[in-house]
Amino acid sequence: MSDETIILNPAKLAKITLNAPQKLNALDMSMIEPLGNALAAWKADDTVKAVLIKGAGEKAFCAGGDVIGVCQQAKTNIAKAAEFFRAEYRTNWRIKNFPKPYIALIDGIVMGGGVGVSVHGQYRIATEKTMLAMPETTIGFFPDVGGTYFLSRLKNNLGMFLGLTGHRVFGADLLELGIATHYIESDKLDALEKALTDADYADDAFATVDAILAEHCSLPTEPGAFAKITDQASRLFSANSLAEITANLAADDSEFSTKIQKTLSRMSPTSMAVTFAQIKQGAALDFDQCMQIEMRIATHMLEADDFYEGVRALLVDKDKSPKWQPQAEPENYFKPIDDELALDWDELL
Repeated sequence: MSDETIILNPAKLAKITLNAPQKLNALDMSMIEPLGNALAAWKADDTVKAVLIKGAGEKAFCAGGDVIGVCQQAKTNIAKAAEFFRAEYRTNWRIKNFPKPYIALIDGIVMGGGVGVSVHGQYRIATEKTMLAMPETTIGFFPDVGGTYFLSRLKNNLGMFLGLTGHRVFGADLLELGIATHYIESDKLDALEKALTDADYADDAFATVDAILAEHCSLPTEPGAFAKITDQASRLFSANSLAEITANLAADDSEFSTKIQKTLSRMSPTSMAVTFAQIKQGAALDFDQCMQIEMRIATHMLEADDFYEGVRALLVDKDKSPKWQPQAEPENYFKPIDDELALDWDELL
């Protein structure tokens, strides 16, 4: 296997391999920039008919972004650190707007940035090993990489539940939620990839991919664990304010509510307030607007304290005892920034 952190193979079926298994394929600039630039090149390349993305190793598709590196960079240059998010969000936009089939094999752990380079494509194939989460509120951040858009569009306010709690969802449930478009047993992934690689794509590339997926994918044999709590989560998180969610949980005398209250008590108060506002707003916004809002929030969070403290407590020192700041006004995080996010195909990342 190559020492490169991302492997790009242009062909009829162009392939992207996130190749940092020792860090669960977590994204850094050495991966994000080539990925986004490759998509721009392949969009214009008539010999490329479809794109497949996967993660190296047995454990993860992609476990997120390199937030430790971002925080270290921000200590000396916040503007430079913000460029990671700018490149990441522009890559998310390119995936969302890619005009050819974009196929993500989301086998294993899929969190944060890994969600961003998969969920916006047309095809997301989960397995029994897939575990997806957006756990950003635990580190004083917010569910970004397009979370404003896709979480706000999940049925029955389940996106609000997932965004605030960072709850983990597994393969079968991802299909039911619509986060995954297809399901396959992990031991059949190689055969699926071979079929996609060998296809000629002579006519309609989307029809070709659809036919191959229909042949190789199946429905899960039984529902996942998330199905057992969806009604309760939906009821408790259907609210017009964060305070109302808190009240719903307090009034609900159940083991589930007690567990969720304990989970939320560990989160950054500012992150939760921003996340609630972000997901509420996202339902009425298009994808471009959602990504521009996320760039604003990320920039303002780099100027505050909780993100650094959360990364320290959860990922660096690992004492799991963050000292959060009192809740800030969430609207401050939505204010315009000097360098707004530009979304296009033209510039190199």
